Amino acid sequence: MSFWIISILAFIWNIMGVLAYIGQAYMTEADLAVLPEAEQALYTNVPAWATAAFAIAVFAGTLGCLFLILRKKWAKNLFFLSFVGVIVQMVYNLFISKAMEVYGPGGAIMPIMILIIAVFLIWYTNKSIYKNWIS
Repeated sequence: MSFWIISILAFIWNIMGVLAYIGQAYMTEADLAVLPEAEQALYTNVPAWATAAFAIAVFAGTLGCLFLILRKKWAKNLFFLSFVGVIVQMVYNLFISKAMEVYGPGGAIMPIMILIIAVFLIWYTNKSIYKNWIS
């Protein structure tokens, strides 16, 4: 039972990531205009490689969850790809952009949580393979 609960919660988590990506990638000028000036600068200066890493992280993670629900080992590869996307995105967000200046120390909470969940999903998939819950 815990396998299904974890798999479905992880799928919902990753769908929320896809929605966040779509919201950022397709942000209109009107949406951008209501943000504080410092946040506007963050959104308008994101390099293509960081946006691509965000897309890879959320779409690979979502597909990984779908494969986990379908009980397929491919989930592990997709979660690893998602993890690489998360790392690249977090390097940009935490060390290259000025996000920490704009959001303060509290701005690190969500990136750390995302990283922990990405690592957990790889670990959980390995455990699921070992226990023959997925094939």
